[in-house]
Amino acid sequence: MIAFRRFSKHYGAHRAVDSVSLEIDVGEVIALLGPNGSGKTTCLKAAAGLIHPSSGEVLIGRPGLAAARPEARRALSFLPQKVSFPESLTGNEVLEFYRRLRSVPAGRSAEVLHVAALNGSGGRGVGTYSGGMVQRLGLAVALLPDAPILLLDEPTASLDPDGLCAFYGLAERRRQEGKTIFFSSHQRGDVERLADRFAILVEGRLIAVLTQQELADRLSNRGVLRLRIGPEQASVLTRVRELAPTALWSHDELIVPGPAAQRPAIIDAVRAAGGAILGLTAQEGRLDGLYAELAREAR
Repeated sequence: MIAFRRFSKHYGAHRAVDSVSLEIDVGEVIALLGPNGSGKTTCLKAAAGLIHPSSGEVLIGRPGLAAARPEARRALSFLPQKVSFPESLTGNEVLEFYRRLRSVPAGRSAEVLHVAALNGSGGRGVGTYSGGMVQRLGLAVALLPDAPILLLDEPTASLDPDGLCAFYGLAERRRQEGKTIFFSSHQRGDVERLADRFAILVEGRLIAVLTQQELADRLSNRGVLRLRIGPEQASVLTRVRELAPTALWSHDELIVPGPAAQRPAIIDAVRAAGGAILGLTAQEGRLDGLYAELAREAR
């Protein structure tokens, strides 16, 4: 449905994206992950046909058509990271403009307002909307064509709680309908419950494509358990290091890196060695740490 084949994009001496190859199948929900400036927006704009590759190609549909061709662009709808609309228009008027632009049936506007949780605000001027409401209006505009492919650039970045609920519901309905969603984010919480696979970009390079379970395992293995025990006890550290060789003391805390599944055994080992646990905190692995590690592996 979407195929990046050694896609690269340069702006003068700056290489925004470097030889990305990725296949997205019909009905998949794919999250494009990466830090700011990693090339996520460039990939999405290329899929939307808004920018042309410096080398390689981006194809839409089957048989694959160059993304910039009108026939390809009719098969998709794109929500940019930042949306803005004339503040003097109402939400209904904005939707009506884009509905006519995309030759969408008249009843569709009310439907997408409801999906975007804006059905009670369509008659208000956009100038009275909060930032989250403007983003939800942008989502409604993107939904108007009911296209088989939906491209979303950081769709949750400015969404309020109502908008997040609407977006999660939308993604699930799209999945059930067999539609394709390709969206970007740099937040783990935005994507865990939605995506089938995660494509990870760092410095313009695609360095990993992971399933839900693979991403969860990688992040779990990079978690940290902190146990407040009191004064350093050599017997406790020795016992814990049999399970977690990189465990160490820091002030009055025992710090134990490792997967979440290992933590009950660590706690048992501390108690068996005579340690009195006064408190504990568990931190899951962070995406930024995983990005850095994957980038080092890719060099």
